[in-house]
Amino acid sequence: MSHSKQFQCCSLFVLAVLATACGQVANEASTPTAAAKAPFQLNESELVPLPRLTAADIDTAVPACSGIDAMVNAKWLAANPMPADKTRWGSFEMLRERSLSVQKQLAEHAAADMTAVGVDKLVGDIFATGMDEAALNAAGITPIKTDLDAIAALADGAAIAGYLRESAARGDNFLFGFGPNEDFKDSTMSMAYASQSGLGLPDREYYFSKREDQVAAREAYQAYIARLLELTGAAPAAAAGQAKAVLEFETRLAKVSRSSEELSRDVSLYYNPLSVDEADKLTPNFRWSEFLDAQGVARPAKFSLAQPEFHKEVSAMLTDTPVASWQAYLRFHTIDGAAPFLTDELANANFEFYGKTLRGQKEMQARWKRVLGSVNAQVGEAFGQIYVKYAFPPESKAKMQSLVTNLSAALKVRLEALPWMSAETKTKALEKWASFTPKIGYPDKWRDWAGLKTSRGSYYQNLQAANEFNYKWSLGKIGKPVDRSEWGMSPQTVNAYYNPFKNEIVFPAAILQPPFFDAQTDDAINYGAIGGVIGHEMIHGYDDQGSRFDAKGNFENWWSDADKQGFEALTGKLVEQFNAYESIDGIHVNGNLTLGENIADLGGLAVAFDAMKRARGANFTDAKLDGYTQEQRFFLSWVTVWRTAYTPETLKVNLTTDPHAPGNFRAIAAPSNMPEFVEAFACKADDPMVRSGEARIAIW
Repeated sequence: MSHSKQFQCCSLFVLAVLATACGQVANEASTPTAAAKAPFQLNESELVPLPRLTAADIDTAVPACSGIDAMVNAKWLAANPMPADKTRWGSFEMLRERSLSVQKQLAEHAAADMTAVGVDKLVGDIFATGMDEAALNAAGITPIKTDLDAIAALADGAAIAGYLRESAARGDNFLFGFGPNEDFKDSTMSMAYASQSGLGLPDREYYFSKREDQVAAREAYQAYIARLLELTGAAPAAAAGQAKAVLEFETRLAKVSRSSEELSRDVSLYYNPLSVDEADKLTPNFRWSEFLDAQGVARPAKFSLAQPEFHKEVSAMLTDTPVASWQAYLRFHTIDGAAPFLTDELANANFEFYGKTLRGQKEMQARWKRVLGSVNAQVGEAFGQIYVKYAFPPESKAKMQSLVTNLSAALKVRLEALPWMSAETKTKALEKWASFTPKIGYPDKWRDWAGLKTSRGSYYQNLQAANEFNYKWSLGKIGKPVDRSEWGMSPQTVNAYYNPFKNEIVFPAAILQPPFFDAQTDDAINYGAIGGVIGHEMIHGYDDQGSRFDAKGNFENWWSDADKQGFEALTGKLVEQFNAYESIDGIHVNGNLTLGENIADLGGLAVAFDAMKRARGANFTDAKLDGYTQEQRFFLSWVTVWRTAYTPETLKVNLTTDPHAPGNFRAIAAPSNMPEFVEAFACKADDPMVRSGEARIAIW
């Protein structure tokens, strides 16, 4: 619902160093084992099967040393074509489908209970109203008519600034993200951050690029703007003129916006602390003092006005851009933001551009999946309380704790033995290691949802109520001590993340299933998959951006100049390795954009391999399973994690915006740098999967 882009976490699939603002936490949780047993039971026959690694998936005709990704994944991908409602398909996506199939049963059960209270009522109300297709079509654009009328009445820049403040106070922020995050210089305290937003295309590059697919996307976007305006009452000629004005408006914003690469690779761009008076002088036509008052936030001594050149331009546009252009921009983005939650006609138009044209998705997801997306976006942790009661066995948490302990011990040994780091800097690195905090499965305390009112009346109103509740609830943290027990992902999320401010590694319940984790399987599978993930998140604390934060989570330099230079020389080699990978239509991976994730993959996999060897014990015997040694199965498991197919359109978008390299390159890049891989498969020096001599990269 919100037009603002939220801060995101360092994760397997999301890397921006600022952590997600989860909101305050209240009340002790009931753990899954302590919760009262409900009569409802999941119907296993209706759940998507868990995507386990099997020997039948492996193409034995392809040597591992020639291309282990093709050996492990090509056969499976050929036999399992991408579903029509997907733009990428592989291990992560299959496990997400499993999680969704669990969530569907839980949400349907909640929706069927008209007497439900607490978190069950929140989930049931949103799911039931979202599934009422007839009611949504009958309502038309009535849910947003008040907003559209207010936009039509705007007369000048001052009125526009007032509307921006008022809409933001409801959680709908058109031009910039605003919310709490840890203070870079004092991670124990929360402060306010304002950052750039406002663009409808994936990255600023799309507004200026001459690359064929990005030019086509720009043209299709303008046509989509006109289409949405026509569907909500504008005459074709007027809609076309407004669409042109919107694209020109956003192009001006894009000129002063930072790119995805810049924001991913320089965390300092988020931190620009100013007093309110200083901010008001910087943007005289958009006074932050008035904005803070409208949000109900006490004026702080300082807040971070990130990307200040962007905000200066917005201030200028309030006086030099025609009111009609502002109205067109606000009108379109109001409709666009609401379209997926209104009529089928509007939702379909939204899908046709963002899904089909931009991402290559052939079919829209089923309504129940889209509605679950809304449930997770607005009341995800509430839903998580229900999810973990039925879908997260206690033994999984215990086994994961053991794996994390082993990985941590292996990382310490590697840090102590680093040949390129001085003793002084190494001491600081070990201090950071000692302060790592793991979180597994679900929060120890659940968030308090008291005050959020939902009903069986209106889907859009339920989402708006939750959006405004979440926004105001998060703003309540500004200027207060940080609650280190908070989570940035819900338990039903198939992902993991590292938060540099808390120096924590977090593993939601839903990822702790095959092919990533299985409490009943052999060590090689677990260490190669979830072990690699654990190591990956730990190494994020030492990647090119995480390494700029100290053991307390503060943005401080703990490196000697010589060590920093040595580190950058090594990471520069990794940039070159990925720059050389050609992905599609002559487009190469951006080694700088993806650097943080590539550092984490390389170091994380090495740590996981060491930890597996440490776990063997004195009586270990390497008995082959399915014809493969433990060390071979370790690498086979790692490669299975990155089993991924993409639509061409999505792949091209990701190569511009995603700080993660495509899965096929993540599968091979780290192993190709590891002597352990060479030994495991008896590779030769000239095999494609072998990097040796100066080409071999070892960082952490």
